This record gives sequence, C-alpha cells and structure tokens, in this order.
Amino acid sequence: MNLTSKKMAAAVLAVTLAMSLSACSNWSNRDRNTALGAGAGAIGGAVLSDGSALGTLGGAAVGGVIGHQVSK
Repeated sequence: MNLTSKKMAAAVLAVTLAMSLSACSNWSNRDRNTALGAGAGAIGGAVLSDGSALGTLGGAAVGGVIGHQVSK
C-alpha cells in the first residue's frame, strides 16, 4: 500500500467516522469529544506507524484520553 492510498484510506475513515457520529445526537459533549479524539488518534497512529495495529490502537487510546480531557 503506497502513501497516496494510505492517505485516501485515512480520509475515507475520517469522513465515515464523522458521519456516523452525527447520528449520535443524544451523546454528551464529553462522550462525543472522546469518540472523536479516539477516531482522530487512530487515524494519526495508523498513518504515522505505516498501518501497524499497535500504532493505531495507541493513537486511539491517546486521542480518546485527550478528547475526554478537553471537554472538562
């Protein structure tokens, strides 16, 4: 998988995540920010680690924590 297709996959994942979260209108701001942070972190981790599962999960965990703390 080359860099262009990885960027395209990340963009598609981001759009899919944004669209799916828009259906969760009854979530609190903290829940929404946590999920968005986890999604963004997963994308960032996947891109930075060349798609490794550990990098993706690590990015999701860090992003989720940051998203959770931002809404305090």
